[in-house]
Amino acid sequence: MTNYSKGDILSVLNAKDSDILKYMVEANQKGENNLITYSKNIFIPLTEICRNDCGYCNFKKDPNDSKAIILKTKEEVLDELKNAEKYGCKEALFTFGEDADEEEAVLKRLKEFGYENMVDYVVDICQMTLDETTLLPHTNGGNFSYDALKRLKEVNASMGLMLENSSERLMELPTHKKSPGKHPKLRLETISNAGKLKIPYTTGILIGIGETTEEIADSLFDIREIYDEYGHIQEIIIQNFTSTPEIEMKDWPEPSLLDMIRTVTAATLLFSDTDVSIQVPPNLNYDTAQVFLLCGADDWGGVSPVSHDYVNPTSPWPTLDVLEKLTNDAGYELIERLCIYEKYINSEWLNDTLLEKSLNLLKRQ
Repeated sequence: MTNYSKGDILSVLNAKDSDILKYMVEANQKGENNLITYSKNIFIPLTEICRNDCGYCNFKKDPNDSKAIILKTKEEVLDELKNAEKYGCKEALFTFGEDADEEEAVLKRLKEFGYENMVDYVVDICQMTLDETTLLPHTNGGNFSYDALKRLKEVNASMGLMLENSSERLMELPTHKKSPGKHPKLRLETISNAGKLKIPYTTGILIGIGETTEEIADSLFDIREIYDEYGHIQEIIIQNFTSTPEIEMKDWPEPSLLDMIRTVTAATLLFSDTDVSIQVPPNLNYDTAQVFLLCGADDWGGVSPVSHDYVNPTSPWPTLDVLEKLTNDAGYELIERLCIYEKYINSEWLNDTLLEKSLNLLKRQ
């Protein structure tokens, strides 16, 4: 159980003036070392089709769009993985729209490939990754049933799903009103089921999408409650909404730098008695990323030398040289990690195949 109450966290989220600095210092002093981690990955969108239609989304494509990825072939995926190996990537991040196989175009392609549904295909893609490359699969494709997660666990070193926010009120806003899969009950159930199945997991919140500070606090506490029960959450992402001309929410204001500082600080404090990492995407905060290290953030997430961030296509990742310079300049040391954190690399969390591959990669770090 955390030492911080909801009132404590709200005080951080609503802090003004010198109180902001006071809480930043408190969070910064919680760090046990000066190490900042990242995972060298390749980002592979298997399909850009999704049943949800979030007001802030840059990922989803119309199946009638000639440029849309309906479904990549195994051969295309393997070519990308082999190229990633040459650059020393160790994580294969597979993303795709939630329940994409509800769309006729995707289902037709799946059947052409010999598969009944998206889960069957993803399991096979991950197995291919394990059999034919040195990379570790990490799947992030929205909500999954318990049975689907059970199958995916056998071929993934880790998985992820952003909670975004646990407020049902956001289902009434442009944020999620056309996105049934973003209902917080479904998301919390998926995250909890991953815990029951002992899947090392990444989750997080998205700020600037119409939420209140109390809803931010509630969301962080909901994640904390699940972590306390299952212990499978290895990192929490604090992601800021960014506006682009193509999205429905293009006229919404982006969260301020202080909004991000307060939220990162609050998350750090709430999880300060755990070994959960707090992650801030550097490509979404290029000019301000260093500040979040001073708030207690200790992970940059996946950074790819070979692929774009398809979820945020207008925000390229910094090169590893630049990331290291930013980290060192703030007084920290940049180190590479795997997509699965070291505490989970054992037989309690992984089957024999995933354990062996993870240990081999760990030796090469």
